[in-house]
Amino acid sequence: MLDTQLHSQKQQIANIPVVQVQDCWKIYKLGGEIVRALKGVNLTIQPGEFICLMGPSGSGKSTLLHLSAGLDRMTKGDILIDGVSLRQLPEAHLSALRHEKIGFIFQSYNLIPALSAVENVELPLMFSAVNSKKLRQRAMQLLERVGLGDRLHHKPAQLSGGQQQRVSIARSLVSNPSLVVADEPTANLDRQTGQEILELLRELNTNFGVTILVSTHDPNVAKYANRIIHLSDGQIVQEVKS
Repeated sequence: MLDTQLHSQKQQIANIPVVQVQDCWKIYKLGGEIVRALKGVNLTIQPGEFICLMGPSGSGKSTLLHLSAGLDRMTKGDILIDGVSLRQLPEAHLSALRHEKIGFIFQSYNLIPALSAVENVELPLMFSAVNSKKLRQRAMQLLERVGLGDRLHHKPAQLSGGQQQRVSIARSLVSNPSLVVADEPTANLDRQTGQEILELLRELNTNFGVTILVSTHDPNVAKYANRIIHLSDGQIVQEVKS
């Protein structure tokens, strides 16, 4: 039922970009200095894309990722998620939109130590109206999908870094979001494990149509994307399709 309802919702917005960044500026004060982190950025992300944001530290890639995910407010311009403007959206509505439409994969995993893998995956929907039995079934299916069907009841301390990131990926998918964002998802992993995580993300994108937006400085990550956005000094300076 959960998948049927969410699939119906997605069919209604199938022709709308997942993200539209329109003349977006982010300006803030750092000490006594004015920092222009983003300067009039425009970006459109279509359903099913795998996009990589690249650039050196301070280029604006993480800022653009956070704004596109509704984690921060822009100074000027607008960002639309599935056609919904974030510019003046009340905080409670913005929180609900993030909860429903966006999945997050964090560099540090952000798992709850006291909860098992399956409970961590359930967490985003634990207090929703979704039936608990159906939620447990969905969480188990997602852990199977990411290769952890035999680790359902293991706690984070009993899992390797790569396994913890797989739990994080499964958790990001539990609400069947329009967009999954990942900020340096392989930074804390060794090269081989990081490659396995990237292969998993590409499989989810290719086989299941998950729209993915990744921020990284690692060119190996960019190889898995079908569009690479290079930023420098708060602006998009190059776009490469692969």
